[in-house]
Amino acid sequence: MSTEIERPDPNALLAAATAESRGRLKIFLGAAPGVGKTYAMLEAARARRADGIDVVIGIIETHGRTETASLVEGFEILPRRRVVYRDRPLDEFDLDAALARRPALLLVDELAHTNAAGSRHPKRYQDVEELLAARIEVWTTLNIQHLESLNDIVAKITHIRVRETLPDSMLQRADEVELVDLTPEDLLQRVREGKVYQGAMAERAAQNFFQASNLTALRELALRRTAERVDDQMVGLMRQQAIAGPWPAGERILACLSARPDPQAIVRAARRLADQIGAKWTAIHFETPRHEQLSDQAREGIREALRLAESLGGDARSLPAADLVTEMLRVARNQNITQIVLGKTRRPRWRELFGPSLVHELLRANDAIAVHIVPADEREPQGERLTAAIRRRLGNATRPGIVPYLAAIGAVIGAALASYGLWWVLVLEKAQPLVFLAAVLFTAIRFGLMPSILAAILSVLVYDFFFIPPRFSFTITDWEDVLLLGVFVIVAILTSNLAARVREQAREARRRFKTTSNLYDFARKLADARALDDLCWIIVHQIATMMSAQIVLLLPDAERLTVAAGYPPEDELEPGDWAAANWVWTKSVAAGRGSD
Repeated sequence: MSTEIERPDPNALLAAATAESRGRLKIFLGAAPGVGKTYAMLEAARARRADGIDVVIGIIETHGRTETASLVEGFEILPRRRVVYRDRPLDEFDLDAALARRPALLLVDELAHTNAAGSRHPKRYQDVEELLAARIEVWTTLNIQHLESLNDIVAKITHIRVRETLPDSMLQRADEVELVDLTPEDLLQRVREGKVYQGAMAERAAQNFFQASNLTALRELALRRTAERVDDQMVGLMRQQAIAGPWPAGERILACLSARPDPQAIVRAARRLADQIGAKWTAIHFETPRHEQLSDQAREGIREALRLAESLGGDARSLPAADLVTEMLRVARNQNITQIVLGKTRRPRWRELFGPSLVHELLRANDAIAVHIVPADEREPQGERLTAAIRRRLGNATRPGIVPYLAAIGAVIGAALASYGLWWVLVLEKAQPLVFLAAVLFTAIRFGLMPSILAAILSVLVYDFFFIPPRFSFTITDWEDVLLLGVFVIVAILTSNLAARVREQAREARRRFKTTSNLYDFARKLADARALDDLCWIIVHQIATMMSAQIVLLLPDAERLTVAAGYPPEDELEPGDWAAANWVWTKSVAAGRGSD
């Protein structure tokens, strides 16, 4: 049984502390105009005012709706700021007046509104951010089509491109989201009755945007996004309070990527499963000490799979893991994962004698998470699978040359000479196996697993040939010597395997320490940067150092790209590179290796 003490997630606690240092934000979310967001907000605000809370209206747009206008009566309303734009006077929300008044609760309608030119902020949501920073609680309204990530989807549904958008982070940082829902039939009836728009505008709206198919699709988007927001909020509370998951309140899928079988097949299977059950999903590659032993082709396959996961709408990343099952379950419980997708590896049956497979360990260690197995690619030849398995086991011994194996042979020869000295000079026959065991351990620590196994086999043969009667033959007449050799072989292999694993973990720890140190130095240099040129030089130098690559940083200048910094400094771009860079800049689409 695990004795690990569950502790709150530090990032979740930091997020909670950050939220407490600012004002609360509540968003009344709707699928379309006219569902009653402003009406619901004013009704809730009336209840708060009846409880003695200081409630002030910053700005409310009634759009001529009598029911909404009737709810405004009785509230203190801040005067609007008059702005002249293109010779036309406009009334805008007065941010300075709101900051000076500092009410306990401020109502600010239409979060996605674009402010008139000359305002302090170009968007109203930025006004709200400043109010929250001043610790003023804000209630606001938002239609689902104004979220930036849904802009293209909404355009395909309604054939209308929404120009006023805001980042999804505003919805994520909201302390409370209330969905104001209305069926498409009821909303269309309100449009026909003139309760949403008036006159000719109502007729145009009914013929274009307000169609049953559009409203149904937008309603589904609003319901899904609200459910995702509630699910994220639940996971955040679980992390803050160190509650062990998973909670079966909603489905969340984790795709665990490995070099074999095909990691992209695992990603596609996880995406299909997520689509079938309407769940959020994450793709993670857990970097164990064996990650360093993978071939360049295998590593590139994992990177391609992570990019594929991002393109399919999943969250993709790599995480270090000393023990794969332990780290996998820790992430699953931390993120409230309910289903895990794994790939089936071609593991020989005889290996079950030396330990259970990853799937068996995972099933044995948890009883609350469903595990899905993606079949291995049957087209892969058995010889290639065997070769790959041998390469993974060989580790560093697959390097060109035979130096590790020659060193193992030399260690055994040295142990034989030392044992002969103990037997001839000090007459210590019982210490001889320990000398050979020391040679095996030295080989494992210095050169890895396979050379140490060679050292163990040679040690048994040399010890039997030179030191067990009858000497200078491989014949063994005493059963005690047979038992001694058997125990020696088992101990030598087990200790060499353990020493090799410790060696790999130590090397992985050194690699991660080097990466962390580089990132720390990078952060310190960024903090000391005082000008844009210094910042650009720090960035290119750091990336070039960590990736051993030539780096050129381009920045826009007067509607065209220019070289801001490069490492090496004399590095120049070829005409083809300039063409690709300008294409990427104008199209906002990645180019190069791994792209379309």
